[in-house]
Amino acid sequence: MSDAASLLTVLVTSPRLPAGLMSRDAWTALEAADRVLAADLEDPLPAAITASGIAVTAMPFDSAAGAARTLVEAAVEGSVLWVGSPDADPGLTDALAEELTRLDEPPQIEVLVGSWDLPGARLMDAVAVMDALRSPGGCPWDAEQTHESLAKYLLEEAHETVEAIENADTEHLAEELGDVLLQVLFHARISADEDPGFDIDDVAAALVEKLIRRHPHVFGDGDASTPDEVEQSWERIKAAEKADRDEDDLLAGIPVSLSSLLIAEKVLTRADRRGIQLTYDDRADLGGRLLALVAEARAAGTSADAALRRVLRQIARPATD
Repeated sequence: MSDAASLLTVLVTSPRLPAGLMSRDAWTALEAADRVLAADLEDPLPAAITASGIAVTAMPFDSAAGAARTLVEAAVEGSVLWVGSPDADPGLTDALAEELTRLDEPPQIEVLVGSWDLPGARLMDAVAVMDALRSPGGCPWDAEQTHESLAKYLLEEAHETVEAIENADTEHLAEELGDVLLQVLFHARISADEDPGFDIDDVAAALVEKLIRRHPHVFGDGDASTPDEVEQSWERIKAAEKADRDEDDLLAGIPVSLSSLLIAEKVLTRADRRGIQLTYDDRADLGGRLLALVAEARAAGTSADAALRRVLRQIARPATD
């Protein structure tokens, strides 16, 4: 046993990173500890530590209180490092606090973060949950869904997200964005079982490639420095990508299921970017007048579609006395 003061170190790591990918401080603490304990030596992290040449002793436990008592008693005799389990050892932290307050001279205790999540790491959890739902033993409803059966839900969730934005409901917006993300994960998981198919990594890879390709002013030698220049560059890149598309067809590629007001807005935007002069101001028919109103809203920096929805909410839900 070393001469180090009694110390209990609880090592916590991110289960989303490869086992053993830890900070220098974590490895130093492991090497300095008199005893290294873990609940299950077959868990990835204890296995990686053992493979590095550091002895790890198994300490399975049935209750957090029992584990806390054993760890504190061991730490009184010297330095002990507890390797946190993948499930984060539910209840162990509270049990340790209770056990330490019971002693007149408790050992020192520290929580050492050996690795931590990078931004976006929880997306891996979402992918894993979706995979479990679609795999044997998962959810029977999820297992029978198809791209076609889910299409209506994607549309519904997108509309609910827009509504949350327009209501400035941040909490609701986070929830609705999660529902949209679910649809993306769902479709990707369905396709992973198809031949030919794709998976969520293919979806992400295609997105990354597109973003880099369409932002040469950020990732390349482009020189767009204003929002207008960025939009013009984006339009040129899209035109090159869709070389077989008729450039005179301002409706090409716009989904027919989109709101007519939004279609009109996109057509006006495309025409403006391509330098195409549209004539509709002198039209007396209803369609022409509607298009002029869309143009008026666009010139004012707003969306005619959103403006109409806002008025509908106001008149359909009159304020109560």
